[in-house]
Amino acid sequence: MGDLSTRGPHRRDDPAPPAALRPERGRWSDAQAFAALDLGTNNCRLLIARPQGGHFAVVDAFSRIVRLGEGLAASNRLSDAAIERTLAALTICADKLCRRKVTLARSVATEACRRAVNGPEFIARAHAETGIHLDIISAEEEARLAVLGCHALIEPGDDPALVFDIGGGSTELVLVDTAGPSPRVLDWHSAPWGVVSLTESAGGGPEVQHGGRDARLAAYARMRATVAASMASFAVRLPTGVASPRLLGTSGTVTTLGSVHLGLSRYDRSAVDGLIVPAAAMRRISSGLAEMAIDERAKLACIGHERADLVVAGCAILETILDLWPAERLGIADRGIREGILKRLMGAPRL
Repeated sequence: MGDLSTRGPHRRDDPAPPAALRPERGRWSDAQAFAALDLGTNNCRLLIARPQGGHFAVVDAFSRIVRLGEGLAASNRLSDAAIERTLAALTICADKLCRRKVTLARSVATEACRRAVNGPEFIARAHAETGIHLDIISAEEEARLAVLGCHALIEPGDDPALVFDIGGGSTELVLVDTAGPSPRVLDWHSAPWGVVSLTESAGGGPEVQHGGRDARLAAYARMRATVAASMASFAVRLPTGVASPRLLGTSGTVTTLGSVHLGLSRYDRSAVDGLIVPAAAMRRISSGLAEMAIDERAKLACIGHERADLVVAGCAILETILDLWPAERLGIADRGIREGILKRLMGAPRL
């Protein structure tokens, strides 16, 4: 398969589409298909869309938990098993790119590949075996793409808003000014903890997951303290005296907790994307999940066995964010990096 990406591996900038591929506004053909692939520490996600009335319409999508960063905290390497799982998912993505006759695509890799000593080797192998070029992007670009993809869901208001993305290997926080016609990034921070890395480093092993309530709560407190320390430098830079703090989260953690809040029997994007929930309710759900044994969490709809071991780390990160930005309500977005990439490919301005 031919190279469907406009960039080679290891590029850390956020380029606009090449001039030859960047027509005047509104000139993209509705028949053209664009694609965005986001390979994170935990998930591989693909979105294929066509322009539609100044926005885009999704024509195909793919998401699979691959746990590329599994074991990375201890070894600093992507494991052979994780690589094989990820290559299998990328092969499916490559097939979709061909079948949908994608005109322009961009594929990015984030924290796991940034951190792993064999990240470049994996990137080269992925290209050789699937034809997909993966850009290892910086944490700052990751944060900006996430905001570009979801800022439309920030609640109206005059004060700065905080947007966050809890990933598998890191958490990005972005302070955004929404007073103008387009959002403006005021400050950002990347904490080196996501649901995979935090679980492996501070969550405890099987003896905690299957152990008693006291051990689980001690592990939860340890995770929260670890995250708080990593966000301390950002916390002191945040503005004080904000009358109505606004908060928007984009991640599997917040969409999962939103589903639990709604009592859904199965995940429903239309019910979760754009949902506004009381922050107190999210804290109650988080603390409740932290007390449960892993088998109890696995029985809950929208968590299941795939997320049961990692969701508590996400809860610890979320509660820490609520501590440093005490909003009364939390907006939930089931959109982010992929949508940001698509907007950039279609000519949206840089944030």
